[in-house]
This record gives sequence, structure tokens and C-alpha cells, in this order.
Amino acid sequence: MPKTRNKQLSSRLQASRPIGEYALIGSTHSAALVHLGGDIEWLCLPRFDSAAMFASLLGDERNGHWTMCARDRKARVSRRYLPGTVVLETTIRTGTGVAVVTDFMPRPALDGTHEVVRIVRGVRGTVSMHTEFRIRFNYGEWCPWMERRDGAVFATAGPDSVRISSGVPLVNENFASFADFTVSAGQSIAFSLDWFPSHLKPPVTRDANALLARTVAEWSAWTDRCGYHGEFREPVMRSLLTLKALTYEPTGGIVAAPSTSLPELPGGERNWDYRFCWLRDAALTLYALIGSGYVEEASAWRWWLMRAVGGSPEELQVMYGLHGERSLTELELGWLRGYEDSRPVRIGNGAHGQRQLDVYGSVIAAFHAARKAGLSDMDKLWPLERAIAKQLMELWREPDCSLWEVRGEPRHFVHSKIMCWLAFDRVIASATEYGLEGPIERWREARDQIHAEVCARGYDASSNSFVQYYGADTMDAALLWMPLIGFLPIHDERVQGTVARIEKELVFNGLVYRYRAEKGVDGLGGGEGAFMACSFWLANVYVAMGKVRKARALFRRLLALGNDLGLFAEEYDPVAQRQLGNFPQAFSHIGLINSAHALVSAAGGVWELADLDGKAPQKKKEEGKEAKKEAKKPPVRKRSRARTPRR
Repeated sequence: MPKTRNKQLSSRLQASRPIGEYALIGSTHSAALVHLGGDIEWLCLPRFDSAAMFASLLGDERNGHWTMCARDRKARVSRRYLPGTVVLETTIRTGTGVAVVTDFMPRPALDGTHEVVRIVRGVRGTVSMHTEFRIRFNYGEWCPWMERRDGAVFATAGPDSVRISSGVPLVNENFASFADFTVSAGQSIAFSLDWFPSHLKPPVTRDANALLARTVAEWSAWTDRCGYHGEFREPVMRSLLTLKALTYEPTGGIVAAPSTSLPELPGGERNWDYRFCWLRDAALTLYALIGSGYVEEASAWRWWLMRAVGGSPEELQVMYGLHGERSLTELELGWLRGYEDSRPVRIGNGAHGQRQLDVYGSVIAAFHAARKAGLSDMDKLWPLERAIAKQLMELWREPDCSLWEVRGEPRHFVHSKIMCWLAFDRVIASATEYGLEGPIERWREARDQIHAEVCARGYDASSNSFVQYYGADTMDAALLWMPLIGFLPIHDERVQGTVARIEKELVFNGLVYRYRAEKGVDGLGGGEGAFMACSFWLANVYVAMGKVRKARALFRRLLALGNDLGLFAEEYDPVAQRQLGNFPQAFSHIGLINSAHALVSAAGGVWELADLDGKAPQKKKEEGKEAKKEAKKPPVRKRSRARTPRR
């Protein structure tokens, strides 16, 4: 290969590309990120949390990639997902012709082989193409032993082996393989990368076109089961497909994102590994799945959770590994320069050892919603729920690190307290509605104590708003959940004041920030972008307030911030107009789905799946009555208690 091509490739991959220019392909075991320019820059096999063999996303071309592009640098490129799938189709147009590259990851073979397949098909004329593999195991650190045999190229290092099968001859040079070739109209050239354990014999090669047909059929069949048919079906379906692609099929666990260390602000230190299963994310996903007709997937998560917390249900971790692993030691990879020089690059996540009390509410509320949705065998989970509630009787009084996983001083975060309230409220509802045994009166007492304490210590009368933590003068977008879970009525003047203050202090260019990072509450330096999920929560609140037109305008603005494929990262920078953080982010897509349901039902968001058990303290009822009298607008009609969202 001419040296000039090496220089061109190096300059292209050394410069970090916008996060929104990537696409996701996946097998429900693992996933890859494919750039618009044709480079697979992130790939972990055989699992989401395996060490990456393509890691140029966080470094440069020396850290591994797989390029498939036109030799003509002026080629025009467009892309799409095949309808109802996560099969990526990229169309390349040059002055001499048109070609299509189809990228996908089929479900693993029965022998445990994991594959990435790329098929180049000529559509019109001829197109000169270039492909290059540079495999670097262990996040770009290990250069493998390369050899050619049986018509394929093999790369091996430690426990990993990869076979590269190509429809054109490959040249090996400098521990990389490449080829320049031409594809003509009607011609199809297949390439595949097959991972297998290095101590085993290479697996039998599977036919690429047969795999494509099967993969498309499997995804299409899953899409056909969707029960959402509202006006936002296309973005909702894309978000559901993304959540499905982030689900680890063997166990039902759902990863927060397939990537690590994509920064919340380029050049900063807020770079985390999201390739694990957060209870909070998974519980919210359950609502999105149930509301969209995917009860089977919701049930799989339910059993994953039971296994993950088995043996220590009293002390819930924030996150677990794909198989329920509890130790997720955080390490820094010094040999990677990071996306746009954002260091350190981290694997593992130290937040797994934090106390985050909100997860108790998320889990208990999700179980209650599962009962309402008719999931089978829920009685088997009741002992687990009772054990969780028993531990929370003591823990709710403690400070924690909040859902934002602050690495500063633990505090009495108001959102964490209201989620503890939610845990007791929903466990009471399950017990009373389904005749389940438990210390209901003790739970009611704890619930009422939490409510009284939050209203006394978490509320600032001078600003007529609840605050981020007891005694604070700062705001937290998570307070938007307060009316959505039924802690206080939407038209309570304190809720109205809180929403108004969030709009004033945390909304910039129409997007919602989590909190004011410069206040130092999270113990980290630097800033971050607007948090996509928080902006969707605000849309839900607008719906609950009866401001449906305003909610719809915000929702449509948020939809426009996704990339050309409808994928969302964790955050968005409204100044630089770019996506930030790990990508694609389950939390963002969950927010999109649930807001779409809220808009269609105009009933205040899916977190209103369950309501009070009808025995709230009298003081609370009186407060709600007074708030309704003072409200300028009549409240939105409330749904019946514990009802699933309309499909």
C-alpha cells in the first residue's frame, strides 16, 4: 500500500469525529460503533464489557479499526438502517458508480462464534474501494500474532483469536491487512470477522448472505410485536430497537451504553464506563417495554434482577455486570489518549460501591408495575421486595451519592428521599391490592415520615421550591420526578415553584442540565452538556400540567437533536451543537419512549403507573386540596390508580 494512503488514514482516524456521526450495530451480546466514513472504531467481543479489539474511538488508528470506504475521498455517503432492524446500510456515490455497504452482527453461532459481517454490493457502474483491518486486543494495547492459512487471515493474542475472511485477496503489512478492490453493478463481495477462543479450533465459516437474510428476519419479527402505534412511531421504534440491541440476551441484563469514556465535555475528566447494568436504567426500561407491548423482555429483566441481587437483597448495588457480577473495579488505561484528549480513559466503574438510595424506589416501583401488567410468577419476588423494604427502613435516613453518582461528599439528596418514599408507597400498594403479607403499617409510617421530612427539610420557602439536598440553595433536574411519581400533586404551589426555578436556573437554549456543575457538589472539575433524559422529563411534566402544546414543542426539538439515524448520546451541547457522553445512551432513549407515551395519553408520564394506596396521611390530602384551589388552571384528569400506559 502506498505510504500516502497510510498518512491519509492516520490523519482521518487521529482526529476525533463527532459522536453523532457513529452508528450502532449489535447482536444482543455485543455491539460495534461504525463511523459515517466507514470505519468500525469500537468493537468488544464476545460481550459488551469485553476488552475492545477496535479502540481507535479512544485513541488513533494504531489502537485498532476496520475501514471500508471508497478510494475517492470526494465520494458522497449516506446511510440508513434497514427498516425495523439494526442492520446498517451505507450508500457510497462516486463519479463512476454507486455501491452499498451492509454492516451487521448476527446472533452468535451455536458453537459460540461471534461475527461482524460487511457486504459490499455494486449498484451502478464501478466503485473503487479500500478496506483495512488493524486488530489490537486489550483496548488497543496488544499487537496480535498474524498468520495466513486456509484462505483467511488469523490474529491471536492471549485468550482471543479472530479470523478475517475476505472476498478479495488481502495484503499483510505492519501487522495489518488491507486491500484495494473494485465492485461493479450486480457484484457482491463479503467480508467477515469471526471471534473465537484462541485455545479452540476455528469455527465453520457461515454464509454471509444467508446470515444477512436471517438477521433481517429476526429483527423484523421483533419489530412487528411493537404495541405502540402513535404519531411518533418511527423514533419510538428506533429507540426500542436500540434498547433491544443493548440487552444482553443470555441473562436479560441491559447495559447503559456500549461504550466507555466518551466525555461529558471534551478534554474533561467526566469519562465513565457504561457497559454495565444499572438498576435505575433497567427499571425505567421495564416501563418503556411494558408500555410498548414487550412483556417478554420486561420479564427477562425481572429474573435478571432477582439473580443479580440474590444473596444480598438488603444492600442493592447501583449496577451489576452482565451476569450479575458485583465487583466492577475501576481502572485507567494510560496508553489511550482519550476521545479529543479526554483523560483518563476508564474501564470498570467505581460507582458500583456507592450508596444510591433512589434505586430502591426504582426497583420496587418497577415490580409493582410488572404486577399491574400481568407478568407471571410475581409472587416469587415478594420475599425479595420485603427484604429490600426491610433494609430501607434503616437506610432512608442516611446520606447518599444520588442518582448522579457524585464523587464528592454524600448528602441528603431530595430526589433520593422521594424515591425512598416511592419504594414504600409501591410496596404498600402491592400488598394491599394483591393480598400479599407484610408489615404494612410500618411501611405506611416510614412513608409518611419521609414525606414529612422532605417537605420540612428539602423545601426552601424563600424561593418556593424544593432544593437539591437538605439545606442547599441549588437545584436538581431530578426534582421533576416529584409530581410524576405522585409525591405531590402537579398543581401544588411548591411543585409549580420548583418547576419554575428549574426552568430559570437549569434550562439553557431550551435544554435541561442536571444541576449546576460549577457549584462543586459532585466533586469533579469541568462542566458537562445538557442531559437528554432530563429534557424528556420536563416534557412529561408539561403534559401533566396540561401544557400539552409546550410539551409537544419541546419533544419535537429533542427529536431533532438525534443523529441522522435517530440515535442519542447521554448529553447535548447546545452551544457547539453536538452530542456528548457515551453513545448510544439507554437513558436518553428510555426518556424518548416514555415521553412519547405521555404525549399520546396526555396523562402525565409513565411514572404515574401506580398511585397512592388510598390511605395517604390526611395532612397530605389537605395540602393537595389547597394547592388545587390556588391553581390557575384546573388539573389534568388523573388516570385510575396503577394503570399501565395506553398503547
